[in-house]
Amino acid sequence: MYLYTSHGESFHPWWPAFRIQNKSDTFLPMKIYTKRGDQGTTSLFGGTSIEKSHTRLHAYGTVDELNSVIGMALTNRLSSRGSEILIEIQKQLFVVGADLATLPSKKTKIERVGQAEIEQIESWIDELDEQLPQLTSFILPGGSASGASLHLARTVCRRAERYSVQLMREEGISEDSLIYLNRLSDFLFVLARFENLQSGSAEIKWLPRSS
Repeated sequence: MYLYTSHGESFHPWWPAFRIQNKSDTFLPMKIYTKRGDQGTTSLFGGTSIEKSHTRLHAYGTVDELNSVIGMALTNRLSSRGSEILIEIQKQLFVVGADLATLPSKKTKIERVGQAEIEQIESWIDELDEQLPQLTSFILPGGSASGASLHLARTVCRRAERYSVQLMREEGISEDSLIYLNRLSDFLFVLARFENLQSGSAEIKWLPRSS
């Protein structure tokens, strides 16, 4: 699925962070299928064609998956504060996906997450964590539907981070994107606990078996 500009260029519609350098460009109606990927390849920003099995595709594809899982979590009865933050995170994940979909060697101008977004997530963690009981042991993922869906989002975020680490070793990416995903997984864990607390769902502790 692509958007087309008046100059014939095509871009994935979930990459809104792309800044068109020619201000005369206007987007034409979206075409759902293009047949360009029928041979197992796709195009990155700047026009580079790569295999869909490439690590870069796994990285930004998993970010897309994470955004969808968060969208599913939002269909549950979340707190107003949790919903507000998650919608903002969904917007930021579009920026992360665009960053990962751009080769470091390309001069394409895109927005990137940076220290401000990382510090914002840290402030959200602190805000919610101070309202939670102290964690003294591991807990089982679950609780309410909201809490369980956020634990799932956390694990998808960790997978996106692992692919991004691998991609950094292979080709290089923005370090801030990697740090962002790391902080985000921590936040999703805290938010899962927070939503379970709000719903009155008890946390089930994991304790080692007695010897």
